[in-house]
Amino acid sequence: MSAPDSIFVKACRREPVPRTPIWLMRQAGRYMAEYRAVRKQYSLLEICKKPEVAAEVTITAAEKLGVDAAIIFADLLLPLEVIGLPFHFEAGEGPRIERPIRERTHVDALRTDRAADLGYVAESVGKVAKHFGEKLPVIGFCGAPFTLASYMIEGSGSRNYLHTKKLMYTEPQVWNVLLDKLVAVLAEYATEQVRAGADALQVFDSWVGCLSVEDYRRYVLSPTKRLITELRKSGVPVIYFGTDTATLLPHMQETHADVIGLDWRIPLDEGWRALQHKCAVQGNLDPVALFADKEEIRARAEDILLHAAARTGHIFNLGHGILPETPVEHVQALVKMVHEMSEEMLAAKAGEAQ
Repeated sequence: MSAPDSIFVKACRREPVPRTPIWLMRQAGRYMAEYRAVRKQYSLLEICKKPEVAAEVTITAAEKLGVDAAIIFADLLLPLEVIGLPFHFEAGEGPRIERPIRERTHVDALRTDRAADLGYVAESVGKVAKHFGEKLPVIGFCGAPFTLASYMIEGSGSRNYLHTKKLMYTEPQVWNVLLDKLVAVLAEYATEQVRAGADALQVFDSWVGCLSVEDYRRYVLSPTKRLITELRKSGVPVIYFGTDTATLLPHMQETHADVIGLDWRIPLDEGWRALQHKCAVQGNLDPVALFADKEEIRARAEDILLHAAARTGHIFNLGHGILPETPVEHVQALVKMVHEMSEEMLAAKAGEAQ
């Protein structure tokens, strides 16, 4: 760990902080001119696999925005290559799995012994951690078992997750083997990022909101909990994030993640209550709100901070990633607003307590 005493790490652990820390999902992305310039030279996967370039992109975004944590630049699907499932990106279409998994023989062929081949991500983390030292914490990340399995089975994005749910329902043993293999690879991959200097880990379960509570508990909770338990052994806090998960929150809390990420569809105070205030929370401004004028952005940010009520354990973030057309100056303004408003609110609460 490079910055274990940062306000971000303290908030993850629900310790008192002088202001609410803020970082933003996809804070290095196409909305930023510096990133677009790098993309003219390299493809997305080339950036991920060149540690000096991935580190540069990560550092540039964090410094330009003035956020309280830098999340390493990588792609959710990188582990698929070492498992034995090649993929590529199609312009305007997103990732495509070249041979989607549909049966037992496909799952049996997947490998779990090549996680070390992803060492370039840990190397990127190390470069960012060395650059920032104790000034700024670094967040490593990986996908969650369900979300990666869904990509592997569907072959691309999906609206109804037909193939994924069909495999879950009709071949539960095959499903379990698939998720066991993913947990093994993801645990090694993410833990290596901590060894390289990551101060926290985020587990992205971007697609889990497609599940009913019953299906989440039956098919997903146990392997996700196993992964998060393994990651917490590294000694850093773990954030578990999914979208459209309002109905799943009490069950996601059973993974014992230190922080649960909330999307924008549920008020922050309601989401925290659903979690019985047993963990920290992260969120949860609608990313599209950053297209509003600055007065509206301020009002919405203030509303979220008021919902947090200066309770220890709130990390400000968006309810999903920054969109490509977002005005950079609005993102910078949001960071400054959150810092200023939260400092006032937390100071006022401290004054009341005396």
